[in-house]
Amino acid sequence: MKPVKFNPRFSIPVAVVRWALKAGAILAVVSLFGGMLPIEQISAAGILDRWWEDLTGGNSSGRAAAAPTVPQNRTGSPQPAQPPASSDTVQAQAPAAQLPTIPVVRPKVQSVSETLEVTGNAAAVAQVKLLARVVGYLEQIHFEDGALAKKGDLLFTIQQDQYKAQLQQAQAQLQLQQAALLYAKTEVGRYTALLKRDAATQVDVDHWNFERASAEANILAAQAQISLAQLNLNYTEVRAPFDGQMGKHLIDVGNVVGGNGQEAALGDITQLDPIYVVANISTQQALQIRANLDQRRLTLAELHQVPVEAALSDETGFPHRGTIEYVAPAIDPQTGTLLLRGIMRNPNRTLLPGMFVKIRLPMGKVVRSALLIPDRALQEDQGGRYLLVLDQDNVIRQRYVQLGELIGALRVIASGLNPDDRVVVGELWRATPGTKVVPQLTTVGG
Repeated sequence: MKPVKFNPRFSIPVAVVRWALKAGAILAVVSLFGGMLPIEQISAAGILDRWWEDLTGGNSSGRAAAAPTVPQNRTGSPQPAQPPASSDTVQAQAPAAQLPTIPVVRPKVQSVSETLEVTGNAAAVAQVKLLARVVGYLEQIHFEDGALAKKGDLLFTIQQDQYKAQLQQAQAQLQLQQAALLYAKTEVGRYTALLKRDAATQVDVDHWNFERASAEANILAAQAQISLAQLNLNYTEVRAPFDGQMGKHLIDVGNVVGGNGQEAALGDITQLDPIYVVANISTQQALQIRANLDQRRLTLAELHQVPVEAALSDETGFPHRGTIEYVAPAIDPQTGTLLLRGIMRNPNRTLLPGMFVKIRLPMGKVVRSALLIPDRALQEDQGGRYLLVLDQDNVIRQRYVQLGELIGALRVIASGLNPDDRVVVGELWRATPGTKVVPQLTTVGG
């Protein structure tokens, strides 16, 4: 096949060639899709427009600007255009929808008593060593080490044979003296009658009166011997003097106890309910309490009505409650402190002797309108303890406060808070000072 030769005198513009190629491509697309894509949609899609721009070298300045597209409904009729929203309205609505909702409370106002918190320790009301008061072999132990015992429970048994025999001997001696008394009374009556008939002398009558009085004295002595023998026999059984918890036994079965004039300790028992809490307060604290009481000294009956509370280091609040049981009459000159002792129930044996406890005592002064907020609302940084409160524009502000005592789940705020303040109590993780929020007012729980 011979190559085609072009006449150089006949040239075709490059734009015309490009137009022809693109027009052919467009016609091919139209013929391919046929009725599937109407020409109006092709124009709307911008295919013809782009082809015209390529053909003419871009959007010429002489071409009329395209009319704005009018939205149409499903029937094809034009819909009225919506007026554009103002920029101020958009900026006002968007932040309001994004503001976080934060729970807040107003402080609870109530009367509270000022208190003093000190560190002390628990102490047993009674702790007794159980002794062998008679000599003999230890025959039996009736408890397990560490067991609970009731008052009167049998704990130890010491050899009893010899003490039973001594009791029987004393009882026999009593019967003998009772018989001697009966005989002496009979003889006194007989010789008194003979004396009246001049058949006996006064000496005989006096002798039998002596025998009668002697028998009466011997009876009293025999009764005392019975009591002693019975007491020694009772000592062979060692019983719990009160309700308490046993320690470990100190002497094993089979050993001789109570010998050589020494009393051997068989074991020990500790009373855990009730229990003491003991603390020492400084002289300044004692003077402050006295000043709050207007220098009035409490009577013993009034003192026993003063409440005292205690808590272990891992406990929240002060769950253990009792009353003051004893106050030392003088300041310890070596420590400059005053000893206080409270007594409280301990049914579950939560407090054990020797444990360190936090003790709260009343200071004798009542604050009539104290402000309380949930303790969980408090936070802390290098500046101290603070709260997050809302200002009048609902913007979060940081407020440092001085704390008072803890009453249940509520904390007394001594200073830095007003009754009408709104305190943030929830969503603290996203409550940042300087942030505007939507407050959700809740109630303060007890």
